[in-house]
Amino acid sequence: MALGPRLDLRQSQQLVMTPQLQQAIKLLALSNLEIEAFIAEEIERNPLLEQERDEDRELSASSDDDGFGDAPEPESADTLLSGNDGDGEAQLDIDASAFDEDGPGDRIEAGPSSGLGMDDLAGGGEGDIESLAMSDISLVDHLGEQAAAVFSGHRLMIAGQLIERIDETGYLRADLLRLSHQLSVPMSELEDVLETIQGFDPTGVGARDLAECLALQAREADRYDPCMAKLIDHLDLVARGEFARLKRMCRVDDEDLADMIAELRGYDPKPGCRFGGEPVQQVVPDIFIRRTASGWSVELNAATLPRLIVNRSYYAELGDAKKEAEGKAWLDECLTNANWLVKALDQRARTIVKVASELTKRQAGFFERGVAALKPLTLREIAEVIDMHESTVSRATSNKYLSCDRGVFELKYFFTSGVSAGEDGEEASSEAVKSEIRHLIDNEDKILSDDKLVVLLKDKGFTVARRTVAKYREAMGIGSSVERRRRRKLSSRAA
Repeated sequence: MALGPRLDLRQSQQLVMTPQLQQAIKLLALSNLEIEAFIAEEIERNPLLEQERDEDRELSASSDDDGFGDAPEPESADTLLSGNDGDGEAQLDIDASAFDEDGPGDRIEAGPSSGLGMDDLAGGGEGDIESLAMSDISLVDHLGEQAAAVFSGHRLMIAGQLIERIDETGYLRADLLRLSHQLSVPMSELEDVLETIQGFDPTGVGARDLAECLALQAREADRYDPCMAKLIDHLDLVARGEFARLKRMCRVDDEDLADMIAELRGYDPKPGCRFGGEPVQQVVPDIFIRRTASGWSVELNAATLPRLIVNRSYYAELGDAKKEAEGKAWLDECLTNANWLVKALDQRARTIVKVASELTKRQAGFFERGVAALKPLTLREIAEVIDMHESTVSRATSNKYLSCDRGVFELKYFFTSGVSAGEDGEEASSEAVKSEIRHLIDNEDKILSDDKLVVLLKDKGFTVARRTVAKYREAMGIGSSVERRRRRKLSSRAA
């Protein structure tokens, strides 16, 4: 066989990601609030894009009766889609894993489903979330105001350096010796300023560890006697429940020790947490799910999703005024980008509603009976049913929140792994198992070991191993049986 150069013609197919397609895929992964910010930027950049107002809709609806029917009307998403080739959703349904990714809409009814009996979900902390959200002053600012009223000049500068090193929980995270060298100030003066800061509100702020934080609060309450000081110095023994040893060290009886422990439990171990560096951001749902007579109603939250229109009359006006080739090319580009953005937003809305509708059908048991009826589900299962790629479903569920009668949940919450639920081979969601474990522990009269939990779960229809119970318990932040028994013993002593 002779070797030599030659020319060959070959045909091949290659997927090309155009800039518009990359933009559409990026929009699918954004939440409604992020879309709103993106649209605001595009409106400023593109003169042909406008946000539709209520009066525009009324004028558009009555334009045929006003004698101005020949005037060009702004194009909406529905108008643009009517001239499409029918492959709008297919353009978004693409596996772009090789590329980097960084409102009421039209109501679409999901398939019929059974009734919804709404039981409240257990859980939730005792903190007042709304009051935290309303607190717009940070701990640093709060301490800075107090320092400005007490210090001045050189000592105010030292106080500012110390306050900057106090974390959000109220503890000082700094090496005083190193800070003394950095600021070129005597160690005694640094400690004197810190002592003054530790007297600021909230009580306990500026402490370097838990013991010092509790001691500051005990002094403020005039309870820091030698017995309390000894108890605070040995918090490790309190945690381990070695009360007999503590009684000998503090030289108190059972009643006095119980009073001292109750006093400690009333102190705040993280005094800085009542302030915040930034206001708590509330979650705005992207999708609403409601029960109707015919089934589940799935709709987008249009309150955070403005409706865009393309002003073709303005384009025609500018096109007549600008005869230069460069100006015409720029206007044509603006029109193309505006048309594509309107279609991409409409495709995004339809894709999200399609995914949410199928998700609602698959997890109907959750909406009826709660987390115990949550089923194991993967992105691939949803993708196969709606005939889309798995990566498309992943983008459609990223950073999206669902609002229903049971609360607000991230869409990713409904995709959980499965564990064996019985001899018939049926699987149950890991979230359902976690919920049952928490319910058993919250209602235990006698402390349940992990082995006992395995037996009780099997009676409930969940066949899980002991190591699985331990893993789920630790993931929920629940201590072992030894820790829970020690905590109960400590509580009974304090009571």
